[in-house]
Amino acid sequence: MKSKYILVTGGLGYIGSHTTIALIDKGYKVCIIDNLSNSSIDVLKRIKKITNISPDFFEFDLTDASNAKTFFKKNNKFDGVIHFAAKKSVDESVIKPLDYYYNNIQSLINLLENINTDVKFIFSSSCTVYGQAEKLPITETAPLKKPESPYGNTKKICENILEDKTKIETKLSTVILRYFNPIGAHPSGLIGEDPRNVPQNLVPIITQFAIGKLKKFAVFGDDYPTRDGTCIRDYISIMDLADAHISALEYLFSNKKNNIYNVFNVGTGEGKSVKEVIDSFNKVSGKNLQYDVRPRRKGDVISAFADISKAKKILNWASKVSFDDAVLSAWNWEQNK
Repeated sequence: MKSKYILVTGGLGYIGSHTTIALIDKGYKVCIIDNLSNSSIDVLKRIKKITNISPDFFEFDLTDASNAKTFFKKNNKFDGVIHFAAKKSVDESVIKPLDYYYNNIQSLINLLENINTDVKFIFSSSCTVYGQAEKLPITETAPLKKPESPYGNTKKICENILEDKTKIETKLSTVILRYFNPIGAHPSGLIGEDPRNVPQNLVPIITQFAIGKLKKFAVFGDDYPTRDGTCIRDYISIMDLADAHISALEYLFSNKKNNIYNVFNVGTGEGKSVKEVIDSFNKVSGKNLQYDVRPRRKGDVISAFADISKAKKILNWASKVSFDDAVLSAWNWEQNK
């Protein structure tokens, strides 16, 4: 049987590269589009080293309508699309809202205008679409409030675009995966979270500070109404997150119905505070990190963690990697890269 061909946009980024490896491991053929704005071509070599297979690769920016049109005229035999390509920093989006609205929305529109619509489409969304949820854990039926940041709002708008597009395309099926907070690295130690600029996410900030790349480490707010005053998030291993995409694809390919639109949370179902993340790192690394406490950041929600019962029931998926093991894998990656 011929391998199904999956397009992965942003496939050399953090989540995209781990998902690419998971796809190859499951026998899928993969094509990557990436503009290398927050990734490195070296990741392509590392993917080949891990899998012994080099995915097809094209370097261009999906916000460029002309390039997108040219590419898809020559390459449009995909069975599935996983769309990661987007800017993803909450606090940067507050400072540069227009960059985020243009990049994240225009890239999706250009993709949808040009792909063969007889595909299975998985969209990389975010728990930020919930804003500050009234009830925890957060279910997929929770009302989508106005997100706290332009980044979150772009994800919400993109979900709306995909829902509307799926309604009118009889052969297009879409799964929205709302990620909580991915952490960790591949067990090989060859790929992990490696932002080109100063990291915006907590765990790489911790590991880069611990190894000496960052000179300062700050906790933004210790006066939140939480168990220790710091924000709470649901941190999921990158390996579990990659597997969720495989489960979502298999759900779509095995379903005889077309025109599916479904939404799933991807998390662990358990929240960890910023201080608890630091404590876990200190435990697995043997270090004792010292940090500054600064005022709260605009755009940060107080607490967010997932109800994952829907993914368990329909996708037959659940997280497996322990929190401490995920933190340790991030530290191993930091030391080895």
